[in-house]
Amino acid sequence: MLVGYARTSTVDQIAGFEAQKRDLHDLGCEEIFEEQVSSVAQRVELDAALKFVRKGDTLVVTKLDRLARSTQHLLKIVEELDDKGVGLRILDFGGSDLDTKSPAGKMMLTMFGAMAEYERSLMLERQREGIKRAQEDGRYGGRKPVAPEKVEQALALKAKGVKPPEIAKQLSLGRSTVYRVLKEQAS
Repeated sequence: MLVGYARTSTVDQIAGFEAQKRDLHDLGCEEIFEEQVSSVAQRVELDAALKFVRKGDTLVVTKLDRLARSTQHLLKIVEELDDKGVGLRILDFGGSDLDTKSPAGKMMLTMFGAMAEYERSLMLERQREGIKRAQEDGRYGGRKPVAPEKVEQALALKAKGVKPPEIAKQLSLGRSTVYRVLKEQAS
């Protein structure tokens, strides 16, 4: 029996989620487990799929990154499937299909899993470097607060009966900023 597993990290990834389910259905998966949760969160449906599969079944995912969060996690899943006599099939594996029922398939999976984890590590390192540089340049951590003088001027103009759009124009602030500042000061 072919058993599918579809996952996206967020509910905003509707098109990708629907495409995974369609591909699994078109392949002939009789049972499809699906969830929209981060790979690092508890994945109830993945656990259910791993419990559901029986000897002779094949667990099918569309892409490797939909299944495992690291090489270690991938190898743990593959070992669990092997112990049950279940194969793993990845539909889009570098442009081709991969099935772990063969020794070559297992080797390729392990190599690609390691490369994917390495690439993710590099990406996270670059991200940390970018955040550090942005923090050093004062460009990270949200918008700059409105200068206290501008807040006082906005309150004074409001007290004189000037409307927020005009206050924004006079103080060279955005209208939404003026509304936000006035609301914050009122509470």
